[in-house]
Amino acid sequence: MAPTLASLVHHSALKLTVRAGGDRLDVPVRWAHVSELADPVPYMEGGELLLITALKLDAEDPQAMRRYVRRLAGAGVVGLGFAVGVAYDEIPKALVEAAEKEGLPLLEVPRRTPFLAISKAVSAAIAADQYRAVTAGFAAQRELTKQALAAGPEGLLSALASQVDGWAALYDASGSVVAAAPEWAGRRAARLTAEVERLRERPTPASAVVGGPGGSAPAQGAGEAKPADAPENADRVELHSLGAGRRPRATLAVGTAAALGTAERYAVHSAIALLTLTMERSRSLQAAEQRLGAAVLRMLLAGEPDHARAVAGDLYGELLDAPFRVLVAEPASAKSAGDPLAGLAGLVDVAESAAARSGEAVLVVPESGRLVALAADGGAAVAACTRYAAAREGKRTGGGDGDEDAMVVGLSAPAGPIAAAAAYKQAEQALSVARRRGRVLVEHEQLAAGSVLPLLADDAVKAFADGLLRALREHDATGRGDLVASLRAWLSRHGQWDAAAADLGVHRHTLRYRMRRVEEILGRSLDDPDARMELWLALKATSTE
Repeated sequence: MAPTLASLVHHSALKLTVRAGGDRLDVPVRWAHVSELADPVPYMEGGELLLITALKLDAEDPQAMRRYVRRLAGAGVVGLGFAVGVAYDEIPKALVEAAEKEGLPLLEVPRRTPFLAISKAVSAAIAADQYRAVTAGFAAQRELTKQALAAGPEGLLSALASQVDGWAALYDASGSVVAAAPEWAGRRAARLTAEVERLRERPTPASAVVGGPGGSAPAQGAGEAKPADAPENADRVELHSLGAGRRPRATLAVGTAAALGTAERYAVHSAIALLTLTMERSRSLQAAEQRLGAAVLRMLLAGEPDHARAVAGDLYGELLDAPFRVLVAEPASAKSAGDPLAGLAGLVDVAESAAARSGEAVLVVPESGRLVALAADGGAAVAACTRYAAAREGKRTGGGDGDEDAMVVGLSAPAGPIAAAAAYKQAEQALSVARRRGRVLVEHEQLAAGSVLPLLADDAVKAFADGLLRALREHDATGRGDLVASLRAWLSRHGQWDAAAADLGVHRHTLRYRMRRVEEILGRSLDDPDARMELWLALKATSTE
């Protein structure tokens, strides 16, 4: 352990005697510093044992000593060593009383004990403490490595929790808890998802402290009792993002009752390195799986489901044995020339994490500036993607920036391997509509069901409608008739003169005259079904404004 005033007092070679503050000798000593300045405070960092002979102090002046000691205590000096037999044969009463009043330990240093001996003792104790910490850190690293190889992340977390005398938890890229130790820590870790999400928004490596001095306090579960085996006051949690890239691939949480010591810090850093190494190794495996997935996708789109199933094997086989959805995603805008798919990383993380937790297979393939994914219909991956898209939609409409993850997504209807090419086309169509409408995600089923009229809200359709009807509106603006309303009534009645005239409250001959004027102004015959269709759609498009 680090040197303390008590350990220095008990050091047989130093012969130190306590003259004041004997109840505060357990405080650690960071360094021993000699200064004869009347005010050494500007040169103190806190935690020092200050050694003096009082050559330049009026140590017998009570008022001066009160000011002097008060300044030292306020600066964080942990003790004062006074050498007798130099300027004073014994420690002046004024200094002893001032030290007692401020609670500052005062040690008498005999003339035969040089200050250098005290400095050497402090330095040797600090070096020994650091050596013990490093040795303990290496031992912890060996144990963590052993557990990581034998039992994976779960074993590593269990060993880490033991090393820090607290708890540890691992979150995946979506912010969900995937492992925790001890078992009760899973509930504690689940209450930190908001803090984990905030940390994920920062580039790696990043860390944060939740709870404890200087940290934010996590929410307490309503009516939740503390586990019997939980350490007392375990309210300080360190969060560390994991991953070698810009975006974190996971987050490590470490909860303890107090700030980590040197040995515990070594253990946490070792855990971060081991978990990052494990993830980067799995990244290489994922790259290989991705190449295999790309081959499977090409075979499906080429109409070769049997070959695709043979290549997929156990890796994607289950995915091709049940209905799946095809998802096509693109960045909303090309902002990163180096990595055009950077904005889709969050979507990939969410899909893969949800699939891993539920034991589903999911196929994700980068393809020419876009992502194509196959996921089980009704499964966790599709649900997670739609929730993620809805959250991005809410962020956009709520005024959040969301630039980093801005994207558009199209989702097909359920399909099987034989209809994979059709499902891919459906996803592309839905993606196109999502981009035109300024939406984050559109499902093809939303386009195939209901009315075609919502599609008329497209800006291009409105521009066409305005151009087609402009001449009629300009005619009506002169007050020489109501051609637009007459055209709408006549088309809605399928060209029935009497019914349309009755709707307008005019004679049928008046309506016939107006329809001839419409033909003359537009230069088109209303006997042409295409003309009638275009005019009706134009009227519907402009009526939605």
